[in-house]
Amino acid sequence: MLRLFKKSGKTSPITISSLIIIFIGIFSLMMLLIWNNNPPVNDEKKIYYVDNISSSHKHVIDRFNQIHKGEIKVEVINLSFEKFSTNERKELLARYLRSKNDKIDVFSADQIWAHRFARWAEPLDKYFNGNDRKAILPNALQACLYKDQLVAVPFFMDIGLMFYRKDILQKLPDYQNIEKELNESITWEKFIKLGEKFKNSKNPFYTFQADNYEGLMCSYIELLENQNKSLFENGKIQLTSQESEKALNLLVDLVNKYHISPPNVTEFKENNSYHYYIQNDGLFVRAWPNFPRDYTSIFGKDPKMNEIVKVPMPHFSGYKPVAITGGWNLMISKYSKQIPEALEFVKFLMSEEAQKIMYEEGGFLPTNNSIYNDTSYTSKYPDLKFYKKYLQDGIHRPYLVDYTRISDVITHFIQLAIKKEISVKDALQRAQDLINNEKFNIN
Repeated sequence: MLRLFKKSGKTSPITISSLIIIFIGIFSLMMLLIWNNNPPVNDEKKIYYVDNISSSHKHVIDRFNQIHKGEIKVEVINLSFEKFSTNERKELLARYLRSKNDKIDVFSADQIWAHRFARWAEPLDKYFNGNDRKAILPNALQACLYKDQLVAVPFFMDIGLMFYRKDILQKLPDYQNIEKELNESITWEKFIKLGEKFKNSKNPFYTFQADNYEGLMCSYIELLENQNKSLFENGKIQLTSQESEKALNLLVDLVNKYHISPPNVTEFKENNSYHYYIQNDGLFVRAWPNFPRDYTSIFGKDPKMNEIVKVPMPHFSGYKPVAITGGWNLMISKYSKQIPEALEFVKFLMSEEAQKIMYEEGGFLPTNNSIYNDTSYTSKYPDLKFYKKYLQDGIHRPYLVDYTRISDVITHFIQLAIKKEISVKDALQRAQDLINNEKFNIN
């Protein structure tokens, strides 16, 4: 990405490429060490799985290995989110698969990677029939298709949410009315008016993530799609529309006009925004479903977490509420020499047993329909009723081969606008010109 902006004199054009080379070296060394230290025993087939391995991931992998002891064993390559950003994971995997190396069998892929990684993935149509597909949440399955071919299967879902501190909001005399509006998705217009009541408070009213990364892109696309406007139209990126300006103006104005979001949101990705929000007794924060677990696992238990409540994201007046979806899919490398065993593992990860473990221990939203339709289970975990309904309002980011490069350009200029270093119109025009004039392969 930095190569695109080397004329500004603010960055070194070799920084990203140098880091990627280092990461590739580390990644290759990890693979070699695992392979040498764990050679296959007897007839047991080993498959290698690349992902961010949480404790719940480890649990389901151990369970699979127990069931298939002596037949199949899964070895993990842990690309932790604490060490690798999403884009770094993408580049590591892409470069490794491009070499046609057969040491990776199964890997997790961000929903928006399916089109990019389809060329290296085993086609899955023949392994998943109509009934198999009906068992999957429709909007999760949509992210697994490339040219009407199934190239991935969904592992877990994500969706944009807002959390608030109930103990702080309850101090307002009209709390019950506000709570009702929040639960039904409050309008941005009313949300901003609510923020005015806290203007003189030291508590940050609304914390969101505006670092130059994909989380900022999610906020922007959500606001754009909320106005029934698409980012990609007629074969080109469309950034200079009235709707696009309205979306970006809101992000800029939250910080610079209404002053209900702190200026340092431009330094925040998820985890540091969560830490700032909790430590500074913030009122509202944009987050994802596993925010409570993520915070506790990184920063430890905090009694304030007992006071947070999740609600839908706000929406523009006159439009239906929407929320950006995310999540991770599973793909099988077409260079794998263990396709049947890899497939067995993938199908286990999609099973009710594995998905329940992932949800109960890690907060990962299931993609298996039967879990949401199991009334005895949803009675035990009522949050699933909320998510089943909320996911119906979910919208996807564009499915483009070069989506991540396009996103890098857009978030660069959006962040500059939020920092008030350039105007909204200039940010959108410059991003659009750069993307469309560079003739990116967007198909």
